[in-house]
Amino acid sequence: MAFSRAAAAGACSALICALGLAACAVGPNYSRPAAPVPTQFKELKGAALKGWKVATPSDGPGRGEWWALYRDPKLNFLIKQVEVSNQTVAADAAAYEQARAVVREAQSSLFPVLTGSYTFTRTRTGPKVITAGAAGGAGGAIYTTTFVPQLSGTWDLDVWGKVRRQIESNTAAAQASKADLDYAKLSEQAMLATAYFDLRAEDSLHDLLERTIAEYKRTLTIVQNQFKAGYSVTAGDVATAEANVETAEAQEFAADAARAQYEHAIAALIGRPPAELTVARHDLTGNIPKVPVALPSTLLERRPDIAEAERTMQEQNALIGVAVAGYFPDISLSGTLEWIGKNPLPFNAAYEVWSLGAAGTETLFNGGLTSAQVDAARAAYWQSVANYRQTVLTAFQGIEDELADIRLMTSELAAQQKAVVNARTAVNVYLNQFQAGTVAFTTVVTAEITLLADEETALTIRQDLFLASVTLIEDLGGGWDSTLLPTQKELQRSFSILPQLPIR
Repeated sequence: MAFSRAAAAGACSALICALGLAACAVGPNYSRPAAPVPTQFKELKGAALKGWKVATPSDGPGRGEWWALYRDPKLNFLIKQVEVSNQTVAADAAAYEQARAVVREAQSSLFPVLTGSYTFTRTRTGPKVITAGAAGGAGGAIYTTTFVPQLSGTWDLDVWGKVRRQIESNTAAAQASKADLDYAKLSEQAMLATAYFDLRAEDSLHDLLERTIAEYKRTLTIVQNQFKAGYSVTAGDVATAEANVETAEAQEFAADAARAQYEHAIAALIGRPPAELTVARHDLTGNIPKVPVALPSTLLERRPDIAEAERTMQEQNALIGVAVAGYFPDISLSGTLEWIGKNPLPFNAAYEVWSLGAAGTETLFNGGLTSAQVDAARAAYWQSVANYRQTVLTAFQGIEDELADIRLMTSELAAQQKAVVNARTAVNVYLNQFQAGTVAFTTVVTAEITLLADEETALTIRQDLFLASVTLIEDLGGGWDSTLLPTQKELQRSFSILPQLPIR
């Protein structure tokens, strides 16, 4: 049905009014809820960690490449491979690209849908065709060719902001996905650093056991010589000395097996088969770096998992507006334009037909479905708020734990190193007394076992200190900060055909 120009003008006026109304959006605007943030870290009070200080914007952990603090070229090389070929990171990167595509998908709902069709019709009218030899003949037939190109369009107007709230939600979800990607990178890098320092600790244990085996063999030689010489040494003493050597050798094999597993883990973390990676042996040397610890309030901007939880809150908040829009009618415009003629080109058509219409649809009764959807959206939002606050609390707990571990293990290591020195002295004294015949061999054996246990304990404490420092840096967010997240404008830039309408 065709409309007059006055009707078309009225429809255009209605469209302009609808676009004006579309500047509004139902549902609550987002405001970040408060998080439980202390004024300072408990474990940093006083001089408990002498040499540690509050971080400033210029001296954050690593400024991105946090692993450089350890000054280990091999570790630097391996960790950089995580972002390149780690499959967990690759999966999260694909998820982020999917989230970006969902934003574009939602943005497409702001625009009209235009479809085109083209109809070709060949018509014959006239007498029936008679075959040759039959009575009568063919004549008077008329052939008509008709071309009908047509354009049709529909536009669901976002009067109440339902689409724009969905875009807001999807954009926040994409930001959360990017934060999740960055958190995956940080976690995988920290896992690699942990496996690397575990591997180095096994290298140090291997060397320790090699030195111990050499010392046990020298002791065995002394016991065997005294037994052959007829001193007060029994065959049981010789067997005990031999057992010490064999036990240490078994421990060495176990250390090598653990090292192989750590090497395999590193290969998997950098996305390579274990057969393609060999890490040369090197002892766990040096000390852990002094990591500047930021103020608690800055932690909210320095951890990707906290940023992900915060973006999820905005995502859920916007979905409340999507649900609230269900209370209001859906308004849409539709129109068609077609040309009918004997020429295939539309501008040579005999005449044109066009129509323009508007429709409004309101749900009058749905058994409380809309109110239930609104309630569910609000509950999901408050769930995300609780998750956000719990993520913050867990972050503070982790940092306090690692600060306490580092402080206490530093003192523990100093005490344990003194124990190693004393145990070494005891072994030397008892071995000399045994050779002089003043003490039994069991005294030497006990001292040697104590020395090895003390040395292994000291090594384990050093290993745990390195692991605690890695965990602390991870808990502090590495060198990450929230400015690394793409902005909403950047995520929505691909659909800039029309100016964005503000949400009030």
